[in-house]
Formats: sequence, structure tokens, C-alpha cells
Amino acid sequence: MKILKSLLAGTALSICVVGTVAAEKWDMPMAYSSSNYHSENGAAFAKCVTDTSGGLEVVTHPGGSLFKGGEIKRAVQTGQAPIGERLLSAHANENPLFGVDSVPFVATSFDASEKLWAAAQEQMKAALDEQNLVYVYAVPWPPQGLYFKKEVNAVADMQGIKFRAYNAATARIAELAGMVPVQIEAAELSQALATGVAEAFVSSGSTGYDRKVWEHLTHFYDVQAWLPRNTVFVNKDAYNALDDKAKAAITDCGAKTAADGLAKAKELTSFYLNGLKEGGMTIAAPGDGLKAELKAFGETMTSEWLDSAGDKGKAIIDAYSK
Repeated sequence: MKILKSLLAGTALSICVVGTVAAEKWDMPMAYSSSNYHSENGAAFAKCVTDTSGGLEVVTHPGGSLFKGGEIKRAVQTGQAPIGERLLSAHANENPLFGVDSVPFVATSFDASEKLWAAAQEQMKAALDEQNLVYVYAVPWPPQGLYFKKEVNAVADMQGIKFRAYNAATARIAELAGMVPVQIEAAELSQALATGVAEAFVSSGSTGYDRKVWEHLTHFYDVQAWLPRNTVFVNKDAYNALDDKAKAAITDCGAKTAADGLAKAKELTSFYLNGLKEGGMTIAAPGDGLKAELKAFGETMTSEWLDSAGDKGKAIIDAYSK
């Protein structure tokens, strides 16, 4: 009987040890504040995976608290973090395909953005795979508009303005408009505006609302330039080490989070613009002259992107245009 009890105790201990080994915690760096809907969406994804994976716990770290925005992708590639979220267009210098969602005036609505992403997704997955990353999901920002601290009716009014850039597309817009591009991550935007390091930028109503930019700026022009996406990806080695149940949880929770995030982005678009207005900003559509000038910028930048992205880029645009 004592021998039997010893065997049972040993078996129970083995089960306990195996269960402990199977449990794993993944820290997930995110660049935007905890109140931003991307971060809230990421937290919902983390809970979904934690609840359904059978042992994998995902914990989000918003606001650049674990890694700054510009560090997140490299951290996940190299295994410093197993999973993370990043605005992929900020890495278009590594691969032009990463900038497909930020080519001005190609996809200017949620429906068009979804169609463009559907055309690009397989190539995007392949590009990430080459960098030791596994694509999980992506969620769009609301349409991008221009923020200034004065009335702007033409490109001539933008000359010399210090313009916050967050990817190659925004830096190029600054150059075409005669502004001075300044690379600034979202977490540093409020301080940059307060100190005059930046005087204008292009982003969604979400960023302006989250950062209370009405404290420094006065005008938002709803030009609906593009809808960039935040993408969640996993280190490929970490992903391959998971069991099938955990992999399925990541895939299934990712699909649900993508759908929920899209719905939330649509829902919040008017809310953010109303919030900017309530903060004291002037919200306006661009005048016909400015709209024509910006459209010309879009045509130039589309041509430049196609030249840099080559046949793969052309295949995406052709599929999107059908």
C-alpha cells in the first residue's frame, strides 16, 4: 500500500511538473496608450488566447512601456519579445510592401482598405515570414487627416513647417509640400508639440484625440489620405514551439480581434472627430485647391511606390483594382 501511495504521489507530482512546464507567459509590447482602441483590442486578444490556449498567457504592455514603437518589430524578430504590435508601414525602408497601406489616396475608406489588405495579405505574410515573424492580425486606423496650428488653404501655406513623420510616406509628403520632416513616435508626440519640435502631422482622429492635440494645434483637415494598419506578429521560433491548441488559439483569437477592431475603428471615427471639435479645433474638409495639390502628391507617391515594390507591388495594386 505504501509503495502504491508513493507511486501515486510521484505520478501526481509528475503531472504537476508537466503542467507547470506547459504553462508559458508571453509579454506583448504595444506602442500606443492603454486607452487607445488598438491597445484595448490587443488586451482582448491577449485574454482570448490566455482563456483558450490551455496554458499560454499573453500580457500586453501598452504605451511603449516595454519597448518603444520603433524597437518592437526588431525585438520580436530577435526573440527579445515573443509577440508584439507595430505599424508596419514604419518599416517600409526594409521592404516596400510594408508600406502598401500608406500610399496616399489609393484606399481612402474602410471598405477600400479591406479590399487592399485582402489583395496584399498573402505577400505580407510571406514578407514577415522571411524576417522570422508569423502574421496574426491587423486592424486599420481611421482615415488620416492633416493637423496644423493655423488655417491652411494650399501647399504654399505649409512651407517650412516642422512636420512629424512616422514612416516613409509621411516623410515624403513633408518633402513634397516643402515642410521639414521630423521622425517622432506616437508616445513622444505630445511633448514634441508642446516644445515646438513638431508643428503639424498627419494621422487619424484617434491620435489627435488621445493626445489632446487641441492644446497645441487648431485645425484638422479631413483629407482621408489612407488607412494605415497596426499589425500583430509572433516570433516564428516561439510560434513553432507551441502545441496545436495554442497555435489554434492565436489564429482564432486573431481573426476575431481583427473583425472586432475593424468594427471599433468604424464606430469611433466620428467620435474622435467630434472630440477634436469639442476640444476647440476647427474640423474641415480640404478646399478644392488643396485637394487637387494633395491628389497630385498621391499620384507621384503611388508611382514611386510601384517603382520600389516592383512586380509584387504591381500584383497587389492590379488585384485591388479589379
